[in-house]
Amino acid sequence: MAARRFFLSRLATLPFFAMTGVGIAEAETRKPLRIMMKSAWGSDDPTKAAFPFLHGLALAEAGHEVQIFLLGEAVGLMRKSEAEAVVPVGWPPLAGTMEKVAARYIQIYACGACSRARSVGESDLSQWGAKFGNPTIFVSLVEWADRIITE
Repeated sequence: MAARRFFLSRLATLPFFAMTGVGIAEAETRKPLRIMMKSAWGSDDPTKAAFPFLHGLALAEAGHEVQIFLLGEAVGLMRKSEAEAVVPVGWPPLAGTMEKVAARYIQIYACGACSRARSVGESDLSQWGAKFGNPTIFVSLVEWADRIITE
């Protein structure tokens, strides 16, 4: 119950909940959040595949710390040719968004086992500044995101 109240209190600080009474001055003084995004959506659903990158970029531009963990079909998006072919409905091509994500140094992890199974290599990841991930890294990202920033 306490965790749910904490989660809901954090939601109230997000821009789309601004109508709930969070003032502009309060929003400007709030501490940045640490957000870990996970996705398994690949090129078979271009719009869903783009969400962690689009949302991660928006959150980073709003001053939050973001890290992305890809697994399953999503690791294929690390291939430049696949990223260029993905065009989400109503959004620009994914490759352009991923370039902006990389320029902001948003860390992307691609599951190592999933990548090997889909022939995604180090050179595919390096163009986006991405790294191979594993279950231990995934757990550390969840723990990182759950820690309250006190600095």
